[in-house]
Amino acid sequence: MARIPRLRRPSGWAALVPVVALAAGLLFATSGRTAQGTDLRAGDVTELSGLISQRQGAIARQEQQFADLQQQIQQLTDQAASRNSGVAQAKQEGDSGAVSAGLVALTGPGVEITLDDAPTRPDGTLPANARPDDLVIHQSDVQAVVNAVWASGADGVAIMDQRLDATSAVRCVGNVLLLQGRTYSPPFVITAIGDVDAVKAQLAASPQVDLLQQAVDAFGLTFSVKAKSQVTLPKFTGSLDLQYAEAH
Repeated sequence: MARIPRLRRPSGWAALVPVVALAAGLLFATSGRTAQGTDLRAGDVTELSGLISQRQGAIARQEQQFADLQQQIQQLTDQAASRNSGVAQAKQEGDSGAVSAGLVALTGPGVEITLDDAPTRPDGTLPANARPDDLVIHQSDVQAVVNAVWASGADGVAIMDQRLDATSAVRCVGNVLLLQGRTYSPPFVITAIGDVDAVKAQLAASPQVDLLQQAVDAFGLTFSVKAKSQVTLPKFTGSLDLQYAEAH
């Protein structure tokens, strides 16, 4: 007599299989709708890159708006000065300090100073006794050079295409320079209008610049100073507001 096979009771796991399959399908559909053709795995890298681009675009638009407003203010001030002697006198006094404040573009003889990271070796190795940190230009290097240039009595200083004033701060994030809302990668070019010999003397006298020179000699960083018969500096376009100030 043939044995009739026993039927097994479906287990709890077997009952859950359709539920899990349905949940997985919903998850994949939601991910596809959210991604819309993009890579969700890129995560913070993609978001940070996009955020930087957005902020740079916003800064560019705000700078243009700022320039337009400055032009309108200048036109209104000129109109008021033509009708009021008090306004005219105040405008004259303000204009007399515009050069010192960096609000006027300057042209004259000066220097061009270039700072750059050490070149990468073909085999990717580091020089003897060197760390990766030794092979890049740091915030302290840029600040030391700028301080020495100011100490030489320079009439104006700029880094890349940004004019500096007394409120300008040199900051680096990694080996990227952050200056007045814009980012710059090396090589960093510092230009100044002033006496070339005085600039070189102050650079030679600076202990901080001497540390930079030691790194240049040991690891191959770039630190060059060139005399220029003509240097053109743009006017300062940043904010003149002070958040913190202390009288001495």
